Amino acid sequence: MNLLPKLALLLPLFILSRTFGQTPDSAPPPSNVIPPETEPGIPVTDKLTTEKCSSCHRADDKGNLTRISWVRTTPEGWEEAVKRMVRLNGLALNPDEARHIVTYLSANHGLAPEEVAPYRWFLEMRQPESEPIPTPAIRMACASCHPFARPQTWHRSATEWKLLVNMHVGYFPVTEYQTFHARPRPDGTGVLPASTPGAPVKEPVDEAVEFLTKTSGLHSEAWSNWRAAAREPDLAGRWLITASSLGKGKYFGVLTISPGSAPGYFKTEATLTRIADGSKSSFNGQSVVYGGYEWRGRAKADSIDEPVRQVMALSPDQSKIEGRWFWGGYQEFGFDVSARRDSNDATVLSTDVSSIKAGSKGVAVKIFGDKFPKSLTPGDVDLGSGVHLIKVVSVKPTEVDVIVDVDPSVPSGFRGIAINHRITPGLFAVYDKIDYIKISAPSALARLGGGGHPKGYVQFEAVAYNRGVDGAPNTADDINLGPVQVKWSMEEFIARFNDDDKEFVGSLSADGLFTPAAEGPNPQRRFSTNNTGDVWVVAKYQDNQMTSPLVAKSYLVVTVPLYMKWDEPEIAQ
Repeated sequence: MNLLPKLALLLPLFILSRTFGQTPDSAPPPSNVIPPETEPGIPVTDKLTTEKCSSCHRADDKGNLTRISWVRTTPEGWEEAVKRMVRLNGLALNPDEARHIVTYLSANHGLAPEEVAPYRWFLEMRQPESEPIPTPAIRMACASCHPFARPQTWHRSATEWKLLVNMHVGYFPVTEYQTFHARPRPDGTGVLPASTPGAPVKEPVDEAVEFLTKTSGLHSEAWSNWRAAAREPDLAGRWLITASSLGKGKYFGVLTISPGSAPGYFKTEATLTRIADGSKSSFNGQSVVYGGYEWRGRAKADSIDEPVRQVMALSPDQSKIEGRWFWGGYQEFGFDVSARRDSNDATVLSTDVSSIKAGSKGVAVKIFGDKFPKSLTPGDVDLGSGVHLIKVVSVKPTEVDVIVDVDPSVPSGFRGIAINHRITPGLFAVYDKIDYIKISAPSALARLGGGGHPKGYVQFEAVAYNRGVDGAPNTADDINLGPVQVKWSMEEFIARFNDDDKEFVGSLSADGLFTPAAEGPNPQRRFSTNNTGDVWVVAKYQDNQMTSPLVAKSYLVVTVPLYMKWDEPEIAQ
């Protein structure tokens, strides 16, 4: 009988038990397995957390629990850790107990708003084109398997960062040889040089641990200040919303928040109105605010077939909530949302135009907001320098329709709108010409699906730009003029002889939505390969005054489904 396959399966479990110092029956680990901490820990003061965790995580005379007291992270991070303890280490919790522990740890062993800010895209399930990674070695050690934002949303003691390496080797032994210690160049030749010229060459894992220990240590001034200032969120009431969605444009609406079953828990009702066509969508749900500012919600929408997740951040003064509402098999659909507290004054939220060309006459503009007075004169509405209000056409509580003229020589730039002297800045731009267009995603990733796995769609949007004062494209003073109507198409990205990806990867609609093809082998394709590939997504824009169109391209990769998802967050439930 060949025992090698069975031994190969048992080896990771043996390494894991040695790494954590835990036996299968969750007996307390030997004292010599976990290195002694040299930094002060964060005591665990919650009775339930201590009761449920101390059978494996030993308490000391200061109230610290091994491992837990030397780690801080986001609500998602604590939820993932608790679920791992349940699945692998025999921790028994009911849902209420799990929620209580995650809430407590997020508040007392969490992150400050400043510590999370650079990685909000990661929590909000956005897909950036790239993320900053300090060195190629750190990219190899950490970002070979997951975004570098993942470890950066954890803060640990120096000892804990080293123990995290051991955990990886225990769970995923191949990392020790494929990413932690190998240093091949990206082009396959030689080895990666030292990150600092003349310095000794370090293993990628050592360089990553050194960096994270320095930048994401356990204690920080930001965390100390936030813990001193944090307070229970007082959010009940009426909030005004502005939102936008790729391919759908701008929205405005109202969010009503009422107290939930416990402090920090809330019930929510929201209505969003799409400015382009006036259609409305209602959202009813519940939310939790962790650590005094991390909003996590889940809502049912009348216009969306699946639950909508909400990941947002409450401002320190509790006057704004900003973030993303999203859904989809890969969280690819969603709204960028900003909510502000209601006031007793007339409030401008948005307009139906993103930009107006200089020299335009008789332009109809719709202004959306809240509590507009019944009677408004041109003197009550100010649209900024060089923009003259000619006539107030109609006034409703949430909409004012006006006619404006724009001076021919007015400087290009953003304008705000004031009603009765209360200004909302940056609502629309004035420009002399459109210099170029860009696609919302310079590069994008879609996933095949339909055979048991969801498809990963991509919504493209074309945005016009003015080059600003310096006249150079893609500089800081360029003016975003908003989305424009374009003609969409796909072109082949030539990567091999007889490349035919464009015919099989999927389809692109007239409004820029890419729908991937089905997963699995395709008999109609050469060698019956699947429908993966890479193509150019092309946008062409031309108005009546242009002799030739403006063109922008996005590089689209269409790949296989994500066959394994390591964790599905449920913290909003």
